[in-house]
Amino acid sequence: MASPPAQRALGPGGKSVYASGDFTLSTALAALSLIYASYFLTQIADLRPLLAGLVPLVGRAVDAFTDPLMGRISDRTRVRGERRRPWFLMGAVPYGVSFALLWAEVPFESQLGLFLYYAGAYCLLSVASTVLSVPYLALLPEMAPDYDERTSLNTYRTVGATLGIFAAVAIRPLAEALGGGGTGYAAVGILFGVVVSLPWIGVHRVTFERNDAPTEASGASFREALVAVLRHRTFARLTALYIFGRIAMDLAGALLILFVSYWLGRTGDFEMVMFIFLLSVVLSLPFWLYVSRGRDKATVFIWGSVWWMLCTLAMATFQPDWPRGLLLLFIPFVGVGYALVDLMPWSMLGEVIDEDELGCGERREGIYNGVFTFLRKLGGAVGVFLVMSVLDVVGFEKGEEQTELVRQTIRFLAAGGPALFLALAIAMARGYPLTREAHARIRAELELRHGQQAGPGSPAHGADA
Repeated sequence: MASPPAQRALGPGGKSVYASGDFTLSTALAALSLIYASYFLTQIADLRPLLAGLVPLVGRAVDAFTDPLMGRISDRTRVRGERRRPWFLMGAVPYGVSFALLWAEVPFESQLGLFLYYAGAYCLLSVASTVLSVPYLALLPEMAPDYDERTSLNTYRTVGATLGIFAAVAIRPLAEALGGGGTGYAAVGILFGVVVSLPWIGVHRVTFERNDAPTEASGASFREALVAVLRHRTFARLTALYIFGRIAMDLAGALLILFVSYWLGRTGDFEMVMFIFLLSVVLSLPFWLYVSRGRDKATVFIWGSVWWMLCTLAMATFQPDWPRGLLLLFIPFVGVGYALVDLMPWSMLGEVIDEDELGCGERREGIYNGVFTFLRKLGGAVGVFLVMSVLDVVGFEKGEEQTELVRQTIRFLAAGGPALFLALAIAMARGYPLTREAHARIRAELELRHGQQAGPGSPAHGADA
């Protein structure tokens, strides 16, 4: 039986352009978890902390339905023979507009009015983000079928995501430069609305969809397909691992600005601390890519999580009167572990999808990535809600001066919160069943089913790390 034509593989340039999609998604997600609820809503919009913490949860309640549904829709989409790429052009403009609305000045003075507006804007952004992110991430295992190539492409994507966090950190100083207050943030919202829309034209141009994978959707309803996905044991294990790691990441993000501002009393240092932290994340990614070659991904995930857990616990020892440079020297060690906790689960998801295809004969990247995308957002919402709820109870208020109880609470939450969830993620990663060898057997069976003779380094699956 003749082999089908060789499939394309993205080179470094194409991977970089593909990663710009996650730059835009991460810009919004990081802005929401780092600045929006814990700073903008409480300090600029004058919303009380408990209501500010509820805003993300309302948006994630919408995501609980729309993210998996968008996955199923993209699995069934057929526009000129394509399932994912058409959505990039359809969703780009609504995404930018909804991001701008999130930061707009509003005439409401009541707490209820402010809450309803910002929760509504948050929901609009959530839906627009879903339309882009689910098809975007569903393309990754299609474009990179190989075990290590997926890690390579996810590394580029993680660099894009980290640069998005850089962009989000710039929102506060840019808003101050543009006049500060509500007017400054509204102007930045419009500017960033344009920035997060434009890259999707390039993403649409460089991405591709495989022509050898089974694309005929089964007759199962959305509910039946979702239940089948959630009953997939390996996916359930990966889901638990990912959500615990994601909550740890977003707890750390939401608390860092508070830790620097209110425990250390150096609010002007936040942007510098974040810059050094994120630079260390980017610089450590090639190291983790190298380490992961020839090793099981779950094992590498455990190594990075243990390292980060030890580093974050050490932050509880920092004192306001310590030399400023100590935190700047220490924070890169935290970034090294942080870099891996988001990278590896997304790389592992492709193997779960392959295992599912072997069992059911259908490629369901969309619905799997829809669930994972929801978890990515849910982690941020849960992290922010936990932080803001605790701070509301202990008396956190608008302004630079906080009580000693609030300051100590911020201190120990910043150290112990991420460590707790990292320990849970490590427990889920131990004994993870879908190893490198297990996936090699799955790929061999799938390639036999597809009538191919392919392997790492072949034209069909050439790795281009």
